[in-house]
Amino acid sequence: MLTPIPFEAPSTSTGPFLYQCRAAAYLLHEVRSIPLGAHDAASPRLALRWLQERTRHITDQLDAPHARPGLYWLSDEAEHERALAYLTAGTGYQLTLHDESARYVPAVHPTGATL
Repeated sequence: MLTPIPFEAPSTSTGPFLYQCRAAAYLLHEVRSIPLGAHDAASPRLALRWLQERTRHITDQLDAPHARPGLYWLSDEAEHERALAYLTAGTGYQLTLHDESARYVPAVHPTGATL
């Protein structure tokens, strides 16, 4: 089971953020999700960096067989470039990792876009 991290309130600095970054766990047979982190990023590259960091945190807490897809994604530079291209074009990007009891979804999408 993953350990939730405290919610990061969006910054109130000048200008709107362009990318919403969220991660959640969806337990089997439960209606609600468990937030695992949130962040607002000002660029596609910063959003991708958050996605990589959050995926690393999730895989660190999974058993080895369940962490393997996330670890593979973390080392896949071509997929990172593809994710960056999606975000730059205004399309959202998400990963789905799972174990026996839950699925874990770190996701990034431009403000106003849907996944």
